[in-house]
Amino acid sequence: MRKSRFTEAQIIGMIKEQEAGVPTAEVCRRHGLSPATFYKLKSKYGGMEVSEAARLKALEDENAKLKRLLADTMLDNVVLKDLLGKKLTTPKERREAALNAMRDHDISQRRACRLVGVDPKTVRRERPPDHPEIRQEMKEIAGKRRRFGYRRIGVLLERKGMIMNHKKLYRLYSEEGLAVKRRRGRKRARGSRTPMPEATRPNQRWSLDFLADSFGASRKFRILAVNDDCCRENLCLAADTSISGERVARELDALVRIYGKPACIVSDNGTEFTSRAILKWADRNGVDWHYIDPGKPQQNAFIESFNGSLRDELLNEELFDTLDDARRKLALWRYDYNNVRPHSSLGNRTPKQARQALELFEGSAPAALAKPETDDYQNQTRRLS
Repeated sequence: MRKSRFTEAQIIGMIKEQEAGVPTAEVCRRHGLSPATFYKLKSKYGGMEVSEAARLKALEDENAKLKRLLADTMLDNVVLKDLLGKKLTTPKERREAALNAMRDHDISQRRACRLVGVDPKTVRRERPPDHPEIRQEMKEIAGKRRRFGYRRIGVLLERKGMIMNHKKLYRLYSEEGLAVKRRRGRKRARGSRTPMPEATRPNQRWSLDFLADSFGASRKFRILAVNDDCCRENLCLAADTSISGERVARELDALVRIYGKPACIVSDNGTEFTSRAILKWADRNGVDWHYIDPGKPQQNAFIESFNGSLRDELLNEELFDTLDDARRKLALWRYDYNNVRPHSSLGNRTPKQARQALELFEGSAPAALAKPETDDYQNQTRRLS
């Protein structure tokens, strides 16, 4: 949960309600937060008035600003100490000193020039020659060969002795405005061209999506959610500060070992799901990957509904101190979601009960599905990563 959800006035109002005799559970239910979060806020704002809380917030902001100023001053002192004993009499020596400060201390060019005492114009890279003869030759070739791109024009220039690398060739080509206008083709389908199958049994269709939240001092982290659309069971809640396409493929490999291979996977067109790692994984495992249309999350309604439940029941109720704290609370909530929480779409049964009923009806479930679900999945994925 983000710390800016409640203002100081709202927090003090909640504390006064509890001090006036309203039960803590009722205050938490009314305002949508957990008792642990309420007592964290009370320990910080208890006994304060709104004006005092506002002053505390102003002091915290001023303290953060002073810390930044102190850090900048200390970094300037470190840079200046490195310059002691060095000759800075000529423009060349000052230019080299500024470049060394930028490289060694990762500071901006303007800041390094200010500390060394040199004009930024002397440090900036000089523009290369304009090459008017090459530009003119490119224009003449493009006028005769109107559908030639920069690569073919480069080949013709090489035949005339004008040799350059492809980056310089493309830059001159772009600056002269010689880019060939592409003929737009019809819209092409992405992913599977077959209709998305109905989820009538386990492992027939999985759905994937990402959620985002924060922990500690507004550190961002992401959550990969994987669900079985048939029995609404959550198979994975992987949390990390960064999750790439390769990481998604490793998580799917771990899930296949536990639950078996899905027939179809549904996701949006995010960069992680359209990466080469995912395309290779789907081809290697023979899984039909179905991408929904851009801007239409309702086509992946099951995972969107799950995201809403996760956001409402956990992410909006808890303050995560660390990433490990977030993972622990996600694991507890996932166990409750799969084994305790009733689902109206399943006749008020749990996802685990729905899966077991379908397995008994079909009588052909993999042996891995007969095992009671524990935290073994988290241990396996941690070893893989």
